Amino acid sequence: MSFSEVLELVAAAKAWVAQDPDAETRFELDTLIAKVEAGSKADLAELRDRFGARLGFGTAGLRGELGAGPNRMNRVLVAQAASGIASYLKANFAAPTVAIGFDGRVNSDVFAADSAAIFAAAGVAVHLFDDYAPTPLLAFAVKHLELSAGVMVTASHNPARDNGYKVYLGGANGGSQIIAPVDKEIAAEIERVAKSLTFDQIAKVADLDSAPNVHLLGAELRNDYRLAAAKWAGFGVLNPNAKQVKMVYTAMHGVGWATVEPLWALAGLQPLETVTEQLRPDGRFPTVAFPNPEEPGALDLAFAKASSVGAEVILANDPDADRLAVAVADVSVDGGWRKLTGDEVGLILADEIAARFSAAGVADPAAAGNSAALACSIVSSSALAKVAAAYNLEFVETLTGFKWISKVPGLIFGFEEALGYCIDPGVVPDKDGISAAVLMADIVNRLASGGKNLADHLSDLGKKYGFFATGQISIRVTDLSLIGATMARLRAQPPAAIDGIAVTFSDLALGARGLPPTEGLRFDSAVGHRVIVRPSGTEPKLKCYLQSEGKSAAEAEAALTGLTVAMKTLLG
Repeated sequence: MSFSEVLELVAAAKAWVAQDPDAETRFELDTLIAKVEAGSKADLAELRDRFGARLGFGTAGLRGELGAGPNRMNRVLVAQAASGIASYLKANFAAPTVAIGFDGRVNSDVFAADSAAIFAAAGVAVHLFDDYAPTPLLAFAVKHLELSAGVMVTASHNPARDNGYKVYLGGANGGSQIIAPVDKEIAAEIERVAKSLTFDQIAKVADLDSAPNVHLLGAELRNDYRLAAAKWAGFGVLNPNAKQVKMVYTAMHGVGWATVEPLWALAGLQPLETVTEQLRPDGRFPTVAFPNPEEPGALDLAFAKASSVGAEVILANDPDADRLAVAVADVSVDGGWRKLTGDEVGLILADEIAARFSAAGVADPAAAGNSAALACSIVSSSALAKVAAAYNLEFVETLTGFKWISKVPGLIFGFEEALGYCIDPGVVPDKDGISAAVLMADIVNRLASGGKNLADHLSDLGKKYGFFATGQISIRVTDLSLIGATMARLRAQPPAAIDGIAVTFSDLALGARGLPPTEGLRFDSAVGHRVIVRPSGTEPKLKCYLQSEGKSAAEAEAALTGLTVAMKTLLG
């Protein structure tokens, strides 16, 4: 950088300090500025990262590392976002309303309180949760109360230093997460606010030091949600003498337990054994490197607890409880526990919901003129198509993310391999790790009463639908340009075969299979094998999703191993 560019950068940082209401981030930025002025090149790079770009608002809302500057999550950026969203709502709804939820991450409560005051001052009726809330509860509130919008302050399963701002829209959007062009329209409003108003100007209008005029969401709404979720445990309620399998639950230092515990009692299920170290919200996430049940080591405490109490199943929510991980006792696996893949859990839930729907409704919805669909993202198991065909349901493949899955017409169940399951779209139009957990518990208990477990059930489903094996290669980077370079290389020279099997290449950026363009590369074989390479939408990762199909579980797993080795070589 030239000397004049450094001066401009430092001036921008000092201007930010002048408007930043957070003493911690002010001190952090003042310290960084002083080091830059003293000639530190490393700190200059850090300052440039914070001020050389702006944290973009998109279909996932905002998500990033906590800290000072426009490329970090902080009170200034959140105030600009809340003000911009309020302007959008006032322009598009005659009497705009919004629900605001927050999880246990650092500053989630602060961001929520600031947002409530800013929305209220702008003339938007605010419904603010009275305490920590799971993301599914926020999505439920938007739908249940027929609100214009919802804001959830969370970074879900991201590292501890991150936070985020997820937006839901009511009206024609059905209460689900926003998609284009709404994201761009809101982003334009936020940009306008950022250019025209300082934090002090926004705060003066909103009077952040006083309690805003808001309606608090508390016990009544939480109970309404639990009543809706408890219906999925009909087996346990209707059969009080049925076998109750011992299960262990972990909240992963998140907000799930306060909802899960009373839900279990309401549903008539045996009380859960718990991982006490991870049961209460703690934004530091002290017992895990990454608070994501998909990550290696994240369930170690749950494995230990389950082994010590003789449990057969582990249920784990991520920190905002919109995802569910399931593990089963398996003596053939090192450590004695096997974590089911998201695709395996998705298959179990899909078969269950399709069977219940078929038993309660029309045998052939399409023939009756009704739309009833199962949906999953392009990176999730194709086994869902087989389930849909077996029950005369429509099968729909979408882009990744529940912002797409939840909008499928006639959806009765949707999932994606990253542990996300939408089991009741008319109630929670988003992934919901809590209602999925209670349904899974009900399935486990029913199987046990018939002398079977989840492993037996997966074998039966394989015989019914075919055996699929899925896996993932995830490459975390510090230099984001490496992701773009790898994608460009594969796009320019796509392999004609992977692991000796001929594949057909599709560039998803051009639009493929009737889907909107998205950054991704797809390779399909005639024998059911599939590989998709794409950047993560929420983390600095390049992800490679692999699927194989075989006549047996062993054959599918062997093919998956071959695909994995071949793709690791191709990715470099």
